[in-house]
Formats: sequence, structure tokens, C-alpha cells
Amino acid sequence: MNIGFVGLGIMGAPMAGHLMAGGHQIITCIHKTSAPKTLIESGLKVVENAKEVAKNSEIIIVMVPDTPQVQEVLFGQDGIAEGLDNGKLVIDMSSISPIETKEFANAIKGMGCGYLDAPVSGGELGAKAASLTIMVGGSEEDFSRALPIFELMGSNITLVGENGVGQTTKVANQIVVALTIEAVGEALVFASKAGADPSKVRQALMGGLAQSRILEVHGERMIKRTFEPGFRIELHQKDLNLALQGAKSLGVSLPNTATTQELFNSCSANGDSELDHSGLVTALERMSNSKVN
Repeated sequence: MNIGFVGLGIMGAPMAGHLMAGGHQIITCIHKTSAPKTLIESGLKVVENAKEVAKNSEIIIVMVPDTPQVQEVLFGQDGIAEGLDNGKLVIDMSSISPIETKEFANAIKGMGCGYLDAPVSGGELGAKAASLTIMVGGSEEDFSRALPIFELMGSNITLVGENGVGQTTKVANQIVVALTIEAVGEALVFASKAGADPSKVRQALMGGLAQSRILEVHGERMIKRTFEPGFRIELHQKDLNLALQGAKSLGVSLPNTATTQELFNSCSANGDSELDHSGLVTALERMSNSKVN
């Protein structure tokens, strides 16, 4: 089918590539970043704006950084909403505010179209490997319609509730990821300062209860100092802001989320906001005057 895809960045480009490999025609417009040459060579169709993307597509996917960008792409001048016809399906795979997601969904559904919020987890590696976790909010009918598309991009796909619940689940995911990165960073800084080889410590921990995907992937990044972004610190800051804002409105205490956000803030203050979020360890290293090595 014809699938619109707005937002071909670090995550969006490989996701769109998998859809093309699955036989779908992908239609996009230039949004912040230019369309990758490899996708154009594979048949990617580029139109003038998001309105034209929606006009020429049965399903439209949005994958942009934050809530204001989703609002702009959906409802701005020449946005997706202007190109929608009754029966089309909009899927927002960005990570944004659950509250505003419900507002966006109601507006799109009021036009006679379907809407799913379907944020993802797995980072650049997961996007490239088509192994993303996809957390979906919306109706059973819209989910069933989108499932074959999701299966080309991810391996753990769950309808978790109504519109907005997908985004709530992603915020919860980002709390777990951030705090686990922080814990791995503390452990490796401690081990290294104590004179242990952090690579061997990590290897040993991978065989015990501390084993995790974050220890495996981000622990290795910390040891090898490979902080090229798979998921930037500034984006994780955005997600933890959503968590802390939501906690305030709900009357929930998230003390360790707040502490981890302050460590991300320290990274940003030192010019590291565009590092991979595993670069959180650099804040711990500065506090300890000791690097993982």
C-alpha cells in the first residue's frame, strides 16, 4: 500500500526502509532532515509537504522528536490534517505527551480517520534490526489494520490501551531505561576507581541477576567511549520531563527519575546534550574525578 512517513531521521529512515523492503510504497516530504539517498534510490517518493503525503497515502506515520513537532506536522499549514480523507489512519510513532496525544487523536478521529499512538523502544540498533518494541494506544480495529506494518519494524508489539496509553507506557519505559543507565554507570565508575577492569566486571555481571540489555549495550559504550548517538541525551531529557510533569499532575513521587534528570542536565551544561544517552556516565565521572577505563 501507499504509506506516508514524515520524519526520516536516525530512527525513521531504517524503519521506512523496512516498510519499503516489505513491498510498500513510501511517500515522504522534507522535514528537518533530507531524505536518505539510499531510500530515494530504492523508490522513495518525495512530495512537497505533509498535506501531499496524506493525500497520497492510506496510512500516515509520524516519527519526529517532540510534541510541538507532531502538532506542527499534523495541524500546521499544509499539515497532514489538510490532506486526510475519511477512513485513513494516522500513526504517531514519536515519543510525546500522553495528554496532548489524546487531544490529537480526538481531532483526527473527528475527521473520520483512525489514530494510533505507537512510540517505540530499541534505539537506532532496534530500528535497523527491525526489532523495536512498539507500545500502541488506540482501538482494536485500528491496531489490527496496522499490525502487519508494525511487524515489519518491530518484534514486541502490544496494544496497551486506548489513545494516550501507548505514550504513557513509553514514558514508563524511559524511566526504567534512564535509571538503569545511571545504575550501570555508577557500577562501572565504582569498579574502575577500585582498580578492577570494567570490561571484565561487565562480563561477570552479564552472567548474574544484574544482566540487562542496557548493561550489555550501554555498558560496552561506556567502556569503549563510543557515545555517537543512537538516542541523544537531549531526547531522553525530553522524555523524563514528560515523566516528571505527569508525576506532578498525578501526585506521584519519582525521586530517582528526578535525580537522573539532573545528571542529564549536568551533561547538557557541559555541552554533551547530543551524545548518546549512555553518555550519562560522564556526569558521574566528573563527580568522582575518575573515568571508566
